[in-house]
Amino acid sequence: MYVGKIVTSAMLVAIPILFQPLGAQSFEVKTHTLKNGMKILVQEDHAIPNVAFYTFFKIGSRNERPGTTGISHFFEHMMFNGAKKNGPGEFDRAMESLGGHNNAYTSNNITAYQDWFPSGEVNLEKVFDLEADRIRDLSFDPEVIESERGVVANERRMSVENNNDGILREQLSATAYIAHSYMWPVIGWMSDIQSWKMEDLKRHWEMGYAPNNATVVVVGDVKASEVIRLAEKYFEPIPARDLPPPVTTVEPPQLGERRTVVRKPAQLPILFVAYHIPQADHSDYYALTLLDNILSYGNSSRLYQRLVDRDQLALGVGSDIGTDIDPGLFTFSARPRANINPADCEKAIYDELSKIAADSVTEAELTKAKNQMLADFYRSTQTINGRGNTIGEYEVFFGDYKKLFKANEEMNKVTIADIKRVAHEYFSENNRTVATLIPEETRK
Repeated sequence: MYVGKIVTSAMLVAIPILFQPLGAQSFEVKTHTLKNGMKILVQEDHAIPNVAFYTFFKIGSRNERPGTTGISHFFEHMMFNGAKKNGPGEFDRAMESLGGHNNAYTSNNITAYQDWFPSGEVNLEKVFDLEADRIRDLSFDPEVIESERGVVANERRMSVENNNDGILREQLSATAYIAHSYMWPVIGWMSDIQSWKMEDLKRHWEMGYAPNNATVVVVGDVKASEVIRLAEKYFEPIPARDLPPPVTTVEPPQLGERRTVVRKPAQLPILFVAYHIPQADHSDYYALTLLDNILSYGNSSRLYQRLVDRDQLALGVGSDIGTDIDPGLFTFSARPRANINPADCEKAIYDELSKIAADSVTEAELTKAKNQMLADFYRSTQTINGRGNTIGEYEVFFGDYKKLFKANEEMNKVTIADIKRVAHEYFSENNRTVATLIPEETRK
């Protein structure tokens, strides 16, 4: 059953990481590009009779503009609301009849659709038919549009306006960016959700869901030749269309600390601290990812040991690194304890970052971080689902799925000096944005 969701760039980070004994777990990926520009990637795995079928569209909130924010996420919903051959709800029912299920997610950068189902030529062809129908002939029924507009508006109320984490993170992005489209929320501003016009919807679908803007990844108990044959039968007749205009706006360097405060009813404060960092395919990505691990991975991490265990300033603390097509954010979060000033948590975080920049990381810490991330990767690629997602995200975010097989080399090049350098370069006061939620009493 479809349960759509919004995914932040940070939620993708655990997937595209690969380290040491790669040779033992490498896998062959067969590729084919259709005449209309759609790319097909197939990885055969006959261990279990199941298939993971991913379709990645390179369209997300970064491709929107003021007035159409949230429209990419809206189409994540609309793609399950009927097309020429299959009416509203029929996609889900057809998948369930196969013994399968499906989902989708939208982020700043992509919209992805996931199908999982038992293998077999009949099932595989049925999924190709279902996907081709909604890519080629999505329905724009006005009544369905208005109904789904209400669903999305209510989702915004639940996930942002009535969610302390959601509203603070939204304000963080709106403050950290002054030029780039990463400034607005994936779900969109409420006024835009309520105001999209039919021409806005059709234009966004035509460019975003063009076959030449899509990458299909099929992993599992299939034959690559059969996948390619069915792709040529069902997907290749769909005409290529104009792609989304390139995102040319570059966020200018931040020249001083920025702060935003949200005051609303809450039990405890929330603190976010964010720094601008490069995009996923930048040479510093792996050093930053390891630094994220050292700072916040588990109860033995630097920040947990300092803020939660030793000083007892926070109930929880963490960090995450964005995996983005354009330069993103490295974000720290803390949940201060009752009667603790969020400024005390801030000071402790900055103190730990200063120690990193002063060369206090040990070889043991760095080795531990690499080993932990290897274990995470190995677990994720044991499933056809994890492998499909990894292949697709390397293709989209790193520009070539083959970089997946060289990531261990890049990771192992990272030294203590690299960790110190990136901490010093990116964790500066001028590059910092701070968002704090301050609880206030509920008005009666």
